[in-house]
Amino acid sequence: MTSRSQRFPHCQTEPVSKRRVYVHIGAPKTGTSYVQDRLALNSKSLAVHGVHYLSRSPIIDPTLFQFRVALDLLGQDWGGTPGHAKGAWDAFVRRARHRSGSVILSHEILAPARPAYVDKLKRDLRGAEIHVVYGARDLARQVPAAWQESIKQGRKWSYRKFLGRMQAGDVWFHRAFDLPNVLNVWSAGLPPEHVHVVTVPRRGVAERRGELLWHRFCEAFGIDPAWAPVDSDRANRSLGMAETQLLRRLNRGVERTARRQGRYDDLIRDLLMEDQLGGRDSGLVRLPPALFPWAEEQGERWIEWVEQSGVHLVGDVSELRPLAPPEGTPWVDPDKVSPKKQLDAAVAALAVMTQEAARRPDPDQAFLNKVRVGAQRLRDR
Repeated sequence: MTSRSQRFPHCQTEPVSKRRVYVHIGAPKTGTSYVQDRLALNSKSLAVHGVHYLSRSPIIDPTLFQFRVALDLLGQDWGGTPGHAKGAWDAFVRRARHRSGSVILSHEILAPARPAYVDKLKRDLRGAEIHVVYGARDLARQVPAAWQESIKQGRKWSYRKFLGRMQAGDVWFHRAFDLPNVLNVWSAGLPPEHVHVVTVPRRGVAERRGELLWHRFCEAFGIDPAWAPVDSDRANRSLGMAETQLLRRLNRGVERTARRQGRYDDLIRDLLMEDQLGGRDSGLVRLPPALFPWAEEQGERWIEWVEQSGVHLVGDVSELRPLAPPEGTPWVDPDKVSPKKQLDAAVAALAVMTQEAARRPDPDQAFLNKVRVGAQRLRDR
């Protein structure tokens, strides 16, 4: 049996003088929400051991701050009021320079960053030992999750159109998932042992798959899991086929300006789809059988890169190979999910929204009118 020091060789019981910065760049849909929430929940206990998950102030959630840091570094400004991310990168750099031990920066939008932005990060953090942490999952699991996530973010495209764009490399998620291309950019100028690839365990690997994944990320971050005892209940749950199609139709019916105001995200995406309808059994979105050869080819390319690069692998490289469902398992096209299942999802959604409207003391009448119009459209179909 290996000792704790052997399993977590970078762990220190006291803060170390050499400053390290661990840049966790994703990829999306590899447990990033869970990892970030657990880091935030345990930020004080981690700081005692010289591991800092930074925020701008005690009243700002570290995960929100780090999202703004990533936006500012990349020169982007979305997900809030105009200018909400301005100055966040410089604030992070100032705070990182005043910390000894380890600093963690985590957000998945960093994965497909262009070389100029990666160079800026390394230049602004000069003097620190830079580590890059990247979570990876096979495309048979990633692609369906990415389509659902894009719908949660307000996109309207069909699954068929999304798949075509993924194969062509013409979507953001493809650039974020392409392990060799992502890590060729981020690993430039770094020793291979400073690049950590964490594979996502498959379902059924362990009774608590989230805990296993957390332990893997702890090894990549060089921390002892005992330093972060508070678990997170954050789960970016997958939607069923009917719920995804319902949200897609809502995206088509609600004006884009309403989504930008934040109310759409609050009421529809977060409350309805995450808290209430996520995980309903209306059929899993799966990769079409015809795309498995493409997914397998990509997986082998990723595995070859990991094995030849000498980077630090945490997990099992075979988890990057897609597993086809058992022979004879029927595949259902999410774009053709039955009207009955969509109606069931719509009724459940309408019940949730009615309860939420009654609960709120001062509801936005204009938004409620949009909900009523949407419900009428569903009844008329």
